[in-house]
Amino acid sequence: MNISEIETFLMIVKTKNITKTAENLFLSQPTVSHRLKSLEEELGVKLIARKKGHKQIELTSQGEEFIPIAERWVSVWQEMQLLKHSREKLYLTVGCTDTLNSAIFFDLYRNMLNEKEQFINLHIKTHYSYELYSLLENHEIDLGFVYHHLHFKNIVTKPVLKEKMYIMQAEDAPIKKPVIHTDELNPDWEIFASWEANYQVWHDQNVSKGNRPRVEVDTFELLLHLMSDPRMWTIAPVTVVERIRTLRPIYVSEIGNTSKPPERVTYMIKHKYPNEASLKAVQVFEEKMKEYLKSKDWGYLG
Repeated sequence: MNISEIETFLMIVKTKNITKTAENLFLSQPTVSHRLKSLEEELGVKLIARKKGHKQIELTSQGEEFIPIAERWVSVWQEMQLLKHSREKLYLTVGCTDTLNSAIFFDLYRNMLNEKEQFINLHIKTHYSYELYSLLENHEIDLGFVYHHLHFKNIVTKPVLKEKMYIMQAEDAPIKKPVIHTDELNPDWEIFASWEANYQVWHDQNVSKGNRPRVEVDTFELLLHLMSDPRMWTIAPVTVVERIRTLRPIYVSEIGNTSKPPERVTYMIKHKYPNEASLKAVQVFEEKMKEYLKSKDWGYLG
Protein backbone atom coordinates (compact mmCIF):
# COMPACT_ATOMS: atom_id res chain seq x y z
CA MET A 1 0.00 0.00 0.00
CA ASN A 2 1.52 3.34 -1.06
CA ILE A 3 0.49 6.99 -1.11
CA SER A 4 -0.39 6.97 -4.83
CA GLU A 5 -2.89 4.15 -4.33
CA ILE A 6 -4.45 5.86 -1.31
CA GLU A 7 -4.70 9.23 -3.11
CA THR A 8 -6.25 7.51 -6.13
CA PHE A 9 -8.86 5.86 -3.93
CA LEU A 10 -9.73 9.16 -2.22
CA MET A 11 -10.07 10.89 -5.60
CA ILE A 12 -12.45 8.13 -6.73
CA VAL A 13 -14.47 8.76 -3.57
CA LYS A 14 -14.59 12.45 -4.45
CA THR A 15 -15.45 12.16 -8.15
CA LYS A 16 -17.51 8.94 -8.09
CA ASN A 17 -16.09 8.32 -11.54
CA ILE A 18 -12.98 6.51 -12.84
CA THR A 19 -12.68 8.77 -15.92
CA LYS A 20 -12.82 11.98 -13.89
CA THR A 21 -10.36 10.53 -11.40
CA ALA A 22 -7.91 9.83 -14.21
CA GLU A 23 -8.35 13.37 -15.57
CA ASN A 24 -7.86 15.00 -12.16
CA LEU A 25 -4.71 12.98 -11.42
CA PHE A 26 -3.37 13.24 -15.00
CA LEU A 27 -3.31 9.46 -15.32
CA SER A 28 -4.66 6.93 -17.76
CA GLN A 29 -7.81 5.02 -16.81
CA PRO A 30 -5.93 1.68 -16.80
CA THR A 31 -3.45 3.14 -14.31
CA VAL A 32 -6.29 4.26 -12.02
CA SER A 33 -7.90 0.82 -12.27
CA HIS A 34 -4.56 -0.92 -11.61
CA ARG A 35 -3.93 1.17 -8.49
CA LEU A 36 -7.40 0.46 -7.18
CA LYS A 37 -7.08 -3.30 -7.85
CA SER A 38 -3.64 -3.37 -6.18
CA LEU A 39 -5.03 -1.62 -3.11
CA GLU A 40 -7.98 -4.01 -2.89
CA GLU A 41 -5.70 -7.05 -3.21
CA GLU A 42 -3.42 -5.80 -0.44
CA LEU A 43 -6.35 -5.05 1.87
CA GLY A 44 -8.15 -8.25 0.93
CA VAL A 45 -11.50 -6.47 0.47
CA LYS A 46 -13.52 -4.96 -2.35
CA LEU A 47 -13.71 -1.18 -2.06
CA ILE A 48 -15.74 -0.45 -5.20
CA ALA A 49 -18.96 -2.07 -6.35
CA ARG A 50 -18.46 -2.51 -10.09
CA LYS A 51 -21.68 -2.41 -12.11
CA LYS A 52 -21.75 -2.62 -15.88
CA GLY A 53 -23.43 0.29 -17.62
CA HIS A 54 -23.10 2.59 -14.60
CA LYS A 55 -20.82 5.61 -15.06
CA GLN A 56 -20.97 6.61 -11.40
CA ILE A 57 -19.24 4.17 -9.08
CA GLU A 58 -20.54 3.05 -5.70
CA LEU A 59 -18.52 2.15 -2.63
CA THR A 60 -18.93 -1.13 -0.85
CA SER A 61 -19.51 -1.07 2.91
CA GLN A 62 -15.79 -1.82 3.35
CA GLY A 63 -15.02 1.05 0.98
CA GLU A 64 -17.04 3.44 3.13
CA GLU A 65 -15.26 2.21 6.25
CA PHE A 66 -11.88 2.63 4.61
CA ILE A 67 -12.35 6.37 3.84
CA PRO A 68 -11.37 7.72 7.31
CA ILE A 69 -8.50 5.21 7.46
CA ALA A 70 -7.22 6.43 4.09
CA GLU A 71 -7.50 10.07 5.18
CA ARG A 72 -5.51 9.38 8.35
CA TRP A 73 -2.94 7.47 6.28
CA VAL A 74 -2.45 10.50 3.99
CA SER A 75 -2.22 12.83 7.00
CA VAL A 76 0.45 10.65 8.60
CA TRP A 77 2.34 10.42 5.30
CA GLN A 78 2.29 14.22 4.94
CA GLU A 79 3.59 14.66 8.46
CA MET A 80 6.37 12.15 7.71
CA GLN A 81 7.37 14.20 4.67
CA LEU A 82 7.47 17.36 6.76
CA LEU A 83 9.64 15.61 9.35
CA LYS A 84 11.94 14.36 6.62
CA HIS A 85 12.44 17.70 4.86
CA SER A 86 11.71 20.31 7.52
CA ARG A 87 15.20 20.87 8.97
CA GLU A 88 13.49 22.92 11.70
CA LYS A 89 11.49 24.94 9.19
CA LEU A 90 7.76 25.43 9.62
CA TYR A 91 5.27 24.87 6.84
CA LEU A 92 1.92 26.63 6.76
CA THR A 93 -0.89 26.67 4.23
CA VAL A 94 -3.06 29.78 4.55
CA GLY A 95 -6.34 30.27 2.72
CA CYS A 96 -7.93 33.68 2.11
CA THR A 97 -10.43 35.35 -0.14
CA ASP A 98 -9.05 37.44 -3.00
CA THR A 99 -9.46 40.87 -1.38
CA LEU A 100 -8.16 39.67 1.99
CA ASN A 101 -4.96 38.44 0.34
CA SER A 102 -4.58 41.48 -1.92
CA ALA A 103 -5.59 44.26 0.47
CA ILE A 104 -5.06 43.06 4.05
CA PHE A 105 -2.35 40.41 4.20
CA PHE A 106 -0.21 41.49 1.25
CA ASP A 107 2.17 43.51 3.46
CA LEU A 108 2.15 40.87 6.21
CA TYR A 109 3.31 38.21 3.75
CA ARG A 110 6.00 40.56 2.44
CA ASN A 111 7.20 41.41 5.94
CA MET A 112 7.52 37.71 6.79
CA LEU A 113 9.47 37.01 3.61
CA ASN A 114 11.86 39.88 4.37
CA GLU A 115 12.72 38.61 7.85
CA LYS A 116 16.35 37.57 8.39
CA GLU A 117 15.29 34.33 10.09
CA GLN A 118 13.19 32.76 7.35
CA PHE A 119 12.04 29.66 9.19
CA ILE A 120 8.43 29.51 7.97
CA ASN A 121 7.42 28.44 4.47
CA LEU A 122 4.08 29.85 3.33
CA HIS A 123 1.67 28.28 0.87
CA ILE A 124 -1.02 30.88 0.13
CA LYS A 125 -4.32 29.85 -1.44
CA THR A 126 -7.08 32.13 -2.73
CA HIS A 127 -10.68 30.89 -2.66
CA TYR A 128 -14.23 31.98 -1.87
CA SER A 129 -15.23 31.90 1.81
CA TYR A 130 -17.45 28.81 1.52
CA GLU A 131 -14.66 26.94 -0.28
CA LEU A 132 -12.16 27.77 2.47
CA TYR A 133 -14.39 26.22 5.13
CA SER A 134 -14.43 22.95 3.19
CA LEU A 135 -10.69 23.06 2.55
CA LEU A 136 -10.00 23.59 6.24
CA GLU A 137 -12.38 20.84 7.30
CA ASN A 138 -10.51 18.46 4.98
CA HIS A 139 -7.11 19.67 6.31
CA GLU A 140 -6.14 21.02 2.88
CA ILE A 141 -5.28 24.34 4.56
CA ASP A 142 -4.05 24.96 8.11
CA LEU A 143 -5.59 28.38 8.69
CA GLY A 144 -8.21 30.44 6.91
CA PHE A 145 -9.52 34.01 6.78
CA VAL A 146 -13.02 34.66 5.49
CA TYR A 147 -15.77 37.28 5.67
CA HIS A 148 -18.73 34.92 5.95
CA HIS A 149 -19.51 33.25 9.27
CA LEU A 150 -20.65 29.72 8.42
CA HIS A 151 -21.27 26.90 10.88
CA PHE A 152 -19.14 23.78 10.46
CA LYS A 153 -18.93 21.10 13.11
CA ASN A 154 -15.13 20.92 13.27
CA ILE A 155 -14.25 24.57 12.67
CA VAL A 156 -13.69 27.35 15.21
CA THR A 157 -14.48 30.87 13.98
CA LYS A 158 -13.11 34.05 15.54
CA PRO A 159 -13.67 37.67 14.38
CA VAL A 160 -10.37 39.53 14.04
CA LEU A 161 -11.17 42.70 12.09
CA LYS A 162 -14.15 45.03 11.60
CA GLU A 163 -13.85 47.56 8.76
CA LYS A 164 -15.74 50.75 8.00
CA MET A 165 -17.07 51.22 4.46
CA TYR A 166 -16.38 54.23 2.21
CA ILE A 167 -17.34 55.55 -1.21
CA MET A 168 -14.34 55.42 -3.54
CA GLN A 169 -13.99 57.25 -6.88
CA ALA A 170 -11.23 58.16 -9.30
CA GLU A 171 -9.29 61.32 -8.41
CA ASP A 172 -10.94 63.25 -11.28
CA ALA A 173 -14.51 62.18 -10.41
CA PRO A 174 -17.31 64.66 -11.30
CA ILE A 175 -18.68 64.75 -7.72
CA LYS A 176 -16.06 65.28 -5.01
CA LYS A 177 -17.40 65.87 -1.51
CA PRO A 178 -16.23 64.69 1.92
CA VAL A 179 -19.65 63.13 2.49
CA ILE A 180 -21.77 61.74 -0.35
CA HIS A 181 -25.21 60.13 -0.35
CA THR A 182 -25.37 57.23 -2.79
CA ASP A 183 -28.44 58.83 -4.43
CA GLU A 184 -26.12 61.59 -5.70
CA LEU A 185 -24.15 59.09 -7.76
CA ASN A 186 -25.14 57.53 -11.07
CA PRO A 187 -26.10 53.88 -10.36
CA ASP A 188 -25.14 52.94 -13.94
CA TRP A 189 -21.49 53.57 -13.08
CA GLU A 190 -21.30 51.69 -9.80
CA ILE A 191 -18.82 48.84 -9.50
CA PHE A 192 -20.55 46.46 -7.12
CA ALA A 193 -18.74 43.94 -4.95
CA SER A 194 -20.67 41.72 -2.55
CA TRP A 195 -18.41 42.12 0.47
CA GLU A 196 -20.56 39.91 2.71
CA ALA A 197 -24.21 38.88 3.22
CA ASN A 198 -25.29 41.77 5.47
CA TYR A 199 -23.75 44.30 3.11
CA GLN A 200 -25.61 42.70 0.20
CA VAL A 201 -28.92 43.19 2.05
CA TRP A 202 -28.09 46.80 2.90
CA HIS A 203 -27.08 47.52 -0.69
CA ASP A 204 -30.27 46.00 -2.09
CA GLN A 205 -32.40 48.15 0.21
CA ASN A 206 -30.49 51.44 0.11
CA VAL A 207 -28.53 51.63 -3.14
CA SER A 208 -29.74 49.36 -5.94
CA LYS A 209 -33.31 49.35 -4.56
CA GLY A 210 -34.31 46.23 -6.42
CA ASN A 211 -32.31 46.92 -9.59
CA ARG A 212 -29.46 44.70 -10.66
CA PRO A 213 -25.98 46.35 -10.66
CA ARG A 214 -24.63 47.07 -14.10
CA VAL A 215 -21.26 45.56 -13.27
CA GLU A 216 -20.30 43.22 -10.44
CA VAL A 217 -16.74 42.10 -9.65
CA ASP A 218 -15.25 39.52 -7.30
CA THR A 219 -11.50 40.26 -7.55
CA PHE A 220 -9.34 43.08 -6.26
CA GLU A 221 -7.41 43.27 -9.53
CA LEU A 222 -10.50 43.93 -11.64
CA LEU A 223 -11.81 46.53 -9.19
CA LEU A 224 -8.45 48.31 -9.33
CA HIS A 225 -8.47 48.54 -13.13
CA LEU A 226 -12.09 49.62 -13.43
CA MET A 227 -11.50 52.45 -10.96
CA SER A 228 -9.38 54.21 -13.63
CA ASP A 229 -12.61 55.49 -15.24
CA PRO A 230 -13.63 58.82 -13.61
CA ARG A 231 -17.31 57.93 -13.95
CA MET A 232 -16.95 54.76 -11.90
CA TRP A 233 -17.55 54.57 -8.16
CA THR A 234 -17.76 51.83 -5.58
CA ILE A 235 -18.32 51.18 -1.91
CA ALA A 236 -15.42 49.36 -0.29
CA PRO A 237 -13.95 48.56 3.15
CA VAL A 238 -11.08 50.67 4.45
CA THR A 239 -8.39 48.06 3.73
CA VAL A 240 -9.34 47.90 0.05
CA VAL A 241 -9.49 51.70 -0.12
CA GLU A 242 -6.04 52.09 1.42
CA ARG A 243 -4.49 49.44 -0.81
CA ILE A 244 -5.91 50.94 -4.00
CA ARG A 245 -4.76 54.39 -2.85
CA THR A 246 -1.16 53.12 -2.96
CA LEU A 247 -1.66 52.00 -6.57
CA ARG A 248 -3.63 54.86 -8.18
CA PRO A 249 -5.02 58.33 -7.31
CA ILE A 250 -8.52 58.08 -5.82
CA TYR A 251 -11.03 60.27 -3.99
CA VAL A 252 -12.61 58.85 -0.84
CA SER A 253 -15.83 60.02 0.82
CA GLU A 254 -17.84 59.16 3.89
CA ILE A 255 -21.23 57.58 3.16
CA GLY A 256 -23.98 60.15 3.81
CA ASN A 257 -26.95 57.76 3.81
CA THR A 258 -29.05 57.79 6.97
CA SER A 259 -28.75 54.01 7.05
CA LYS A 260 -25.05 53.19 7.09
CA PRO A 261 -23.67 49.98 5.55
CA PRO A 262 -22.64 47.28 8.03
CA GLU A 263 -18.93 47.09 8.72
CA ARG A 264 -17.20 44.16 7.07
CA VAL A 265 -16.02 41.56 9.56
CA THR A 266 -13.05 39.31 8.83
CA TYR A 267 -13.05 35.94 10.58
CA MET A 268 -10.12 33.66 11.32
CA ILE A 269 -11.05 29.99 11.02
CA LYS A 270 -9.14 27.06 12.52
CA HIS A 271 -9.76 23.33 12.74
CA LYS A 272 -10.77 21.93 16.15
CA TYR A 273 -8.41 19.02 15.54
CA PRO A 274 -5.42 20.48 13.65
CA ASN A 275 -2.53 18.50 12.28
CA GLU A 276 0.25 18.31 14.84
CA ALA A 277 2.78 19.34 12.18
CA SER A 278 1.13 22.72 11.67
CA LEU A 279 0.46 23.74 15.30
CA LYS A 280 3.65 25.76 15.81
CA ALA A 281 3.40 27.36 12.37
CA VAL A 282 -0.18 28.46 13.07
CA GLN A 283 0.88 29.92 16.42
CA VAL A 284 3.76 31.86 14.86
CA PHE A 285 1.55 33.22 12.08
CA GLU A 286 -1.15 34.26 14.55
CA GLU A 287 1.38 36.20 16.63
CA LYS A 288 2.76 38.02 13.60
CA MET A 289 -0.76 38.71 12.29
CA LYS A 290 -1.79 40.17 15.68
CA GLU A 291 1.20 42.53 15.73
CA TYR A 292 0.56 43.54 12.13
CA LEU A 293 -3.16 44.27 12.53
CA LYS A 294 -2.61 46.16 15.78
CA SER A 295 -0.25 48.48 13.91
CA LYS A 296 -3.02 49.42 11.47
CA ASP A 297 -5.98 51.73 12.02
CA TRP A 298 -8.46 49.30 10.55
CA GLY A 299 -10.53 48.07 13.46
CA TYR A 300 -8.61 45.13 14.93
CA LEU A 301 -10.80 43.14 17.33
CA GLY A 302 -8.04 41.47 19.33
